[in-house]
Amino acid sequence: MSFSILSPPISLPSHPPSIVSSPNFALYHPHYTLYHRKRSHRHCRSIPKELFLGHCRTKQSLEIGSMGKRGDGFFLVSAFCSSRGSSREGDFESDGDDEEEEIDEVAGSSCVLPERWDVLGLGQAMVDFSGVVDDEFLERLGLEKGTRKVVNHEERGRVLRAMDGCSYKAAAGGSLSNTLVALARLGGKPIGGPALNVAMAGSVGSDPLGGFYRSKLQRANVNFLSTPIKDGTTGTVIVLTTPDAQRTMLAYQGTSSTINYDSCLAGVISKTNIFVVEGYLFEFPDTIRTISRACEEARRNGALVAVTASDVSCIERHYDDFWEIVGNYADVVFANSDEARAFCHFSPKESPISATRYLSHFVPLVSVTDGQRGSYIGVKGEAVYIPPSPCIPIDTCGAGDAYASGILYGIIRGVSDLKGMGTLAARIAATVVGQQGTRLTVQDAVKLAESFTFNLKNTVRTDVGSDNISSL
Repeated sequence: MSFSILSPPISLPSHPPSIVSSPNFALYHPHYTLYHRKRSHRHCRSIPKELFLGHCRTKQSLEIGSMGKRGDGFFLVSAFCSSRGSSREGDFESDGDDEEEEIDEVAGSSCVLPERWDVLGLGQAMVDFSGVVDDEFLERLGLEKGTRKVVNHEERGRVLRAMDGCSYKAAAGGSLSNTLVALARLGGKPIGGPALNVAMAGSVGSDPLGGFYRSKLQRANVNFLSTPIKDGTTGTVIVLTTPDAQRTMLAYQGTSSTINYDSCLAGVISKTNIFVVEGYLFEFPDTIRTISRACEEARRNGALVAVTASDVSCIERHYDDFWEIVGNYADVVFANSDEARAFCHFSPKESPISATRYLSHFVPLVSVTDGQRGSYIGVKGEAVYIPPSPCIPIDTCGAGDAYASGILYGIIRGVSDLKGMGTLAARIAATVVGQQGTRLTVQDAVKLAESFTFNLKNTVRTDVGSDNISSL
């Protein structure tokens, strides 16, 4: 199926009140840049635009002294607790890809910011602390296994103190950052087009954790453009994995729950080709207003708008807010099968194909993953089935984030064949599932980008009526 969306279907299915179908848009790709004609349904106020210069920093490393364990037991970044039980301030373990990040820097990091960003993400900037614990540890702290819980500062400190003597590591986490890092690595070299310029905006504090987060993304060629909040506390997620691979997550929001819309954010959005909004931000009322204004600015300046669903419970709690943004601004929506059904108010018995088709009446391009069963790309009420890419699963965390990077990469490279784009996304997801950790490595990214470019040159385009479209 060729990706050329010229008009929505003539008849639209019923939908919750106040939701309006997305208007026409088309993708053009001279010199691998994106333009589109989609306009907002709303009246857009004029927002002054300023060139956002950001923070240009040379390569830096965190001082060990700033990462040690404080007297209250809280690790400012991460004190490495060896399996022998000794807590040593002099040791620090991050997400294990330092060597790869060095390669990233050589590949294209620069202190001169580009005139335009290929992709800008707006999302939660949180540092992940991940470690392996047993069931007894969870019971002792009164934590329900396999759940996600929001905790306050005191609860976070209590859990981290309890982890003293355990081995765990810190990483610049978040669903959106996983996608952006993978995308930056896929486009780190001029394969099939110019090297990509990728950035993220969010909220971090001026504490050592905030510096750690910015530094890790910068080293992965993802520019974090937001200024740290003075005296703010960077958000964290503690990920506790038991031997049965169940994950229990404790989120401390910190400053990540507040993202203000200002002239700096407006300025960088005005110079963006694709603007991606992370669904977790819908949890925060003040941030929803920022999302709306940011999407208006993106639309005004011809950027495509993509929204990640992020979480079923989040969609259910903020259903109207999601559809306010999706119905009025979204060109692309990323969801798994459960999230897609939640968007549609479908029962669990409904197939992901049905949800994909339904959503594609309101959003020009819909990407729905269905685990080991494959995935679907929806356009104009039809769904292209993408078979899963074979792999031996090791860690499924981050599979959807990786898949989204493949779709974004295909759009940026001007790909019109949905089957080919989805196949790349599936291969990227399988690569991440077949390793420990959520980040696509530099080496794998280069191989995937080279293979995709080669296959693209030999692709035979298919039409809507082909077997690539799932049967009715």
